[in-house]
Amino acid sequence: MNYSDFFDFLDERGLCDKLGELNIEIEKAEAHGDYNKFVSVLKKIPSLKPSHMNFNSDAVTIGKRNDLSNEEFELLREQLKALIPWRKGPYDLFGVFIDTEWRSDFKWNRLKDSLSPLKNRLVLDVGSGNGYHCWRMLGAGASAVIGIDPYLLSVVQFNAVKSYVPKKPVWVLPVGVEQMPPCTEVFDTVFSMGVLYHRRSPFDHIFQLKSFLKEGGELVLETLVIDGGKGEVLVPEERYAKMRNVWFIPSALTLESWLKRAGFKDIRLIDITVTTSAEQRKTEWMPWESLEEHLTKDKTKTIEGYPAPKRAIFICKK
Repeated sequence: MNYSDFFDFLDERGLCDKLGELNIEIEKAEAHGDYNKFVSVLKKIPSLKPSHMNFNSDAVTIGKRNDLSNEEFELLREQLKALIPWRKGPYDLFGVFIDTEWRSDFKWNRLKDSLSPLKNRLVLDVGSGNGYHCWRMLGAGASAVIGIDPYLLSVVQFNAVKSYVPKKPVWVLPVGVEQMPPCTEVFDTVFSMGVLYHRRSPFDHIFQLKSFLKEGGELVLETLVIDGGKGEVLVPEERYAKMRNVWFIPSALTLESWLKRAGFKDIRLIDITVTTSAEQRKTEWMPWESLEEHLTKDKTKTIEGYPAPKRAIFICKK
């Protein structure tokens, strides 16, 4: 995968001193044992020119069915299927509809009208997965979007999509938040969605997110929460909804207090929504267990006996 355009972008913006060392982390990621296998799939994806694109529809849409032959359509679908599981989406690529595990458009629609306008803003999406929300951020007017995610398959999926619109100023880097240079203070908006509960130290994560933001920049923080008062936090003993690495699930009031302690201002809780199988479910493109298999029959608890997933979105300013 070629990131020369990303480093050209950093050079143009005068950001090489802040973010240039990411080339070392990218090289480390590309030493992963599955890298060559994934790249071989990318090389087989047909080269096509889209007649249409839409980053503001529920399904990120690039190309139309009549842009390609039947043989090209079947080859494209075959190679995209070779990259399952597709977690975030949906996507419509030249008529191939990728019905992902998550209807990520639900989350975007819950938060998009509460954001400061993204027009001309430099955006960081932490834990971006395959970049679905990055495309929506670009569609909302961001000048450039940088996603980071340590899972190489997600990054390859993103690059499969971007191969059809290579000049768009959006990238997903195979980098975890731990590998990001601290205290860069270059981003206008930072998103962290579905990450906080995977961090062993939520305060370290919150302060790190703050260090990426310019003064006056905006943080969008989405995470699991529980019902309860200030100070209440669930610490799962082992797994939560079959997930191993879930460490802290605070109440909304507790999370608000954490953000205040970290020095954020204008803190707004804009949404709390129970996750349902309409939003997260197994599909042809993610055919293994999903939410329904992780809950009790009445859907009120996880199979471990904890409260069923409920997610909150906070927006605040540095």
